[in-house]
Amino acid sequence: MDLFKNVSSCSSPSCICFAEFSSCFGFSALYQINLVKAATARAFIPKELRLVEAFGYTLGGFFLASYDDSPAGVFDELVVIAGTVWNPPTSCAWAARVLVNSDEACHHGRKEVGLPSQVARFSKKITAVPKGKRERTFGLLDTFTLGTSMSHPEDMVEVKVSEVDGAASADICSIKFRSDEMEKKLGNWMGPAIKMSLPSFSGNTKYFPNLLKYSCHLQCRVRPVRPAVVSHPLDNETDSGENIHSSQELHENERRLSVAVMLSKPIIALEFKDLTMQVEAPVVV
Repeated sequence: MDLFKNVSSCSSPSCICFAEFSSCFGFSALYQINLVKAATARAFIPKELRLVEAFGYTLGGFFLASYDDSPAGVFDELVVIAGTVWNPPTSCAWAARVLVNSDEACHHGRKEVGLPSQVARFSKKITAVPKGKRERTFGLLDTFTLGTSMSHPEDMVEVKVSEVDGAASADICSIKFRSDEMEKKLGNWMGPAIKMSLPSFSGNTKYFPNLLKYSCHLQCRVRPVRPAVVSHPLDNETDSGENIHSSQELHENERRLSVAVMLSKPIIALEFKDLTMQVEAPVVV
């Protein structure tokens, strides 16, 4: 299944607000888990939540999906996961930034679910990889593919994401992936079917200052895939600045830290398919 095709209905964090709570919907997506510096993650985590960390690091990463059929219409989404917070007896991920190329999805995410949503521009380019260069394209860092219908095995896909604010825009990252030998060997095997319940937090934003909690009940097929290669045109901008005063400076610093999360070392990437999600109504903590 193509990451940018055939997604049936809405189910990711920014889409929760469009579905009636306690209803089911489905999607396919990539979830890449990175080793993120705890100091970077803490910039996004509310003080009342305790970060899950070890040796100065926590588990963050990103979620990438595209929707061809949703109440908000066709749109793409990138969720930057700052880190993992305790929710005894388990834990859950905290979203640092939710980028969508839909004004409607952004508005509802901010106002209804307390998500740090921003309007963004997504561009996709497919490039044929010469046979002699396929094994050297990313060096030691391999890539992933979502399904056999995404592109020809010799194609490389690049998704560029830029945050948009009126007439201004800022590049966030480039995400590259292509088909590999693992996909050929696995064929149509989609991994085991699993069920799980995931608690989630949101809120603590200027649009929704209250802290919210809700649960997502999932059923899906999941399998590990090779991590995507993430890059940023100006990597030196990801450092956190000191003495941030204005709201604009704070916004820009949060953007730089979000990029730092995306550029962190990948641990594992998981492909979710045939996923259905039941979301409970959020409650104020």
